[in-house]
Amino acid sequence: MPDKHVLYLLLGANLGDRMQSFRSAKDLIEARVGCVILSSSVYETAPWGVLDQPSFLNQVLAVETVLAPLDILSCILSIEKELGRVRLERWAARMIDIDMLYYDDLVLDVSHLTIPHPRLQDRRFTLAPLAEISPEFCHPLLKRTNQQLLSDCPDDSSVFIFS
Repeated sequence: MPDKHVLYLLLGANLGDRMQSFRSAKDLIEARVGCVILSSSVYETAPWGVLDQPSFLNQVLAVETVLAPLDILSCILSIEKELGRVRLERWAARMIDIDMLYYDDLVLDVSHLTIPHPRLQDRRFTLAPLAEISPEFCHPLLKRTNQQLLSDCPDDSSVFIFS
């Protein structure tokens, strides 16, 4: 039997029926990546990077998977495309965005994938849902828990529980 790993994914959307996009993404993740074992609340968050756009919904999922990180990346890029993601501009409005935050305590830096996510400690919209479901998980490079990272986060943008 293959080894099981715990993967943390961040869902984000600010176009269309955002909750439906999350439901569809979660279903496809379950079918193609692995079993969702924890889901955070859904948070409404201010846009980040490009500010002149609608607010986002964000949610973190913990997924138990047997897939390797690059296989997961391929799956989530396919899911994003299937759900209407079009990549035109960095940090632009989108139907769905799926980011890999952690994969166990793996540290990986290849040309198109960095784990842990290189900016998660700077983003309140990532840390709030992450700390909700896994407050004591320790960032393998920064050696701080998700809760500590949230407490020290320099980002002061608004993040509120949506549902």
